[in-house]
Order: sequence, then structure tokens, then C-alpha cells
Amino acid sequence: MGAVTGDDRIARTDRAPKQDRSRATRQRLLEAAVACLAEHGWAGSTVAVVAERAGVSRGAAQHHFPTREDLFTAAVEYVAEERSGALRALFPRAAPADRRTVVAALVDLYTGPLFRAALHLWVAASNEEPLRARVTELEARVGREMHRIAVELLGADESAPGARETVQGLLDMARGLGLANLLTDDRARRDRVVAQWADLLDEALG
Repeated sequence: MGAVTGDDRIARTDRAPKQDRSRATRQRLLEAAVACLAEHGWAGSTVAVVAERAGVSRGAAQHHFPTREDLFTAAVEYVAEERSGALRALFPRAAPADRRTVVAALVDLYTGPLFRAALHLWVAASNEEPLRARVTELEARVGREMHRIAVELLGADESAPGARETVQGLLDMARGLGLANLLTDDRARRDRVVAQWADLLDEALG
């Protein structure tokens, strides 16, 4: 095995900052894509608009994401993963949260910009066949992850009759509250629904 030369060390040193810059650019693009989709919808969220918001050239955007569909499906997936991580961080295993707090946190996931962006993506996918398969697969994967997190946080025993359906009903309810919040600030009614669902979960899950 040959000795490592000074040129080798310099080349590796040069590559590291480039990789860091590339990751930072990709993250800015993903965050800008979600923000644009939430604010302007699918029709108003072009690659050029996203690139401008992210502060990068269109060429740089297309280097990371060759197509518009690549960009937006990756963006929604990225933020979904970030929000899942944030949800877990709120409830360390050493300190289980009460169910009302868990229900409120799950509902919050469906009332922020991620849900609004995802909704625009769903509408676009319903009309664009090439996008539909990718979004359907993405949503199925995110849905499974959210269900798994909810089961863990709620301490649900899915071997018990009806437990799995109860947790899924909670997530479906949270999605419905997110839809209601798109047009008006539904916080007061949402807080009452969250409290009622927490009581129902305590009764249904034990």
C-alpha cells in the first residue's frame, strides 16, 4: 500500500468543504420547495421560483434534482422525516408523555406548512399520472412511520382488538383537523377535540 502524499491530503481536504456546501445547498432547496408549495401551490412553484428563494442558481437546483417532481417529492419527504424526529425529541423514552400531550403534538403535525405543502402535492398528483405513483408510495411510507410513532408514544398494544384501528382513527382525525384549519383558524374547536380524543384513547387503550 503506497504512502499518503501531501497532494492526497489536500484533495481530501478540498472534497470535504465541497460536500458540506453541496449538502447545505440541497437542504436549502428542500426547505424552499416546501415553503413555496405551501404558499403558492403546485402551479406557482416552479424550479426557478424555488431556486431563487433558496438563493441558488437554477442550474444548481437541477444538479441536485433533475426534475420538478424529484424536487417536490424529496422536499415533502425531507420535512416529514424532520417533523417525525422533532416529535420523538419531545417525548424521550425515559419520560413518557400523557396522552393528551401526544394527541396535541400529532395534531400539530397536520396543521403546519408540511401538511399544506403535502396537500398541494396530492392535488397535483391526482391530475398528473407520472407524479401519482411517487406521491402514493411516499405517503404510504410516511403514513406507516407516523402510525408506528403514534403506537409507541401512546403505549398502545396492537395485539388488543381494535387498538390498531383506534390509533389509525386518531391519525385520520388529525388529518381532518388539518384540512379544517386550511381556511380558518380552528384552534378553539381543535383544542376541545384533542381533549375529547385523549379521554377516548385512555378508555380504549387502557
